[in-house]
Amino acid sequence: MAHNGNLWIPEALLGRWRIVEMDNWDLDAIELVGPGYIEFRRDGAGEFSFICVTGELDCRPEQHNGRDGFGFSWEGFDEGDPVSGRGWAVPSVDGGVDGYLTFHLGDESGFRAVPFEDSATESRG
Repeated sequence: MAHNGNLWIPEALLGRWRIVEMDNWDLDAIELVGPGYIEFRRDGAGEFSFICVTGELDCRPEQHNGRDGFGFSWEGFDEGDPVSGRGWAVPSVDGGVDGYLTFHLGDESGFRAVPFEDSATESRG
């Protein structure tokens, strides 16, 4: 991990990742308005988009299952309605990202993401 002010950054998670799998929605739903993605930036911010949901992330380093990753809160929109929630993400053993996303008082789902350059040939599921 690298240090950015008071924030330790899990380097393996930095960048934009294509969401290819979610527990609650299939790939057609995830990519309803474009490729689903989640992005983590060096400054501890980030964003995601899937189906008709977009969100901005506020990330903090956390460990899940013994792996260094991010925990985050998020705020955004679902078909134009304000929504918020929490989640986490960790590097997977095969170079992707595993995580979990919750909506405040609503749905929750695990997710799997891969580097965008690998997603054209990925067929996980």
